Amino acid sequence: MIKKLFLTVLALSSLYGMKAATVDTVAIATKYLATPEKVVIITPDAAKNGERFPTVYMLNGFGGNHKAWLGTRPDLPALADEYGMVMVMPDGRNSWYWDAPANPEMQMESFFVNDLVPYVDTNYPTKAEAPQRAITGLSMGGHGAMWLAFRHSDIWGNAGSMSGGVDIRPFPDRWKMKDALGEKDKNPDVWEQHTVINLVPSLTPGQLNITFDCGIDDFFAEVNDNLHAELVKAKIPHDYTVRPGAHTQAYWRNSILYHLLFFNEAFNKAGK
Repeated sequence: MIKKLFLTVLALSSLYGMKAATVDTVAIATKYLATPEKVVIITPDAAKNGERFPTVYMLNGFGGNHKAWLGTRPDLPALADEYGMVMVMPDGRNSWYWDAPANPEMQMESFFVNDLVPYVDTNYPTKAEAPQRAITGLSMGGHGAMWLAFRHSDIWGNAGSMSGGVDIRPFPDRWKMKDALGEKDKNPDVWEQHTVINLVPSLTPGQLNITFDCGIDDFFAEVNDNLHAELVKAKIPHDYTVRPGAHTQAYWRNSILYHLLFFNEAFNKAGK
């Protein structure tokens, strides 16, 4: 009976085909970082039919790496197939995704703009235009996603953040930020220039599709509330959600589903 069932499943698989997104791990050589950058890239199964797809860049938090998102959501390949998205997960290297003024070997923003995006668009079946690219992340990665999108909306037309450290100034001694920026009391202008919330005046209404959220018990809850208030004041359209939860894997495992849905809607409106 078991053998017959296996043969039936095998026959159905051959007849209808089973979706199986491709998961690659690549190392990209770059002059902007001390060593080649490892990146996980998921390509939908439909690429085998010659289709091209929008792209979602997914940034890890402090202490994570290029494999972190697959640990949070092992079903990302299935979600890439379901939504028809290329998913790109680089190693954040605790960089906060800046070009670090205090560390010339950690120029992560320049790597993203000059090396990572061109590499992905050259080697994978993407739709290489800003309305068909999104970037999001959790914690440090939420800061990074907003930082990069706010500064490079010509590359990413859609931005998100989950539990993001979107104002770094209240945390001068945490998460090795002073390794990148110098000590806050000695470099106050650098800290002011490298916090996401201070980029809001540079935005114009409709420049980006923005979604972000934070758990009500998260230590970043207040800075996310403040970012929401600044965006409202500047009349920048955005989605902001406060949900039950804290700074946890369980929160991000749920939150990413809302981000993918938001981006899918944006991609469809842009002509997916």
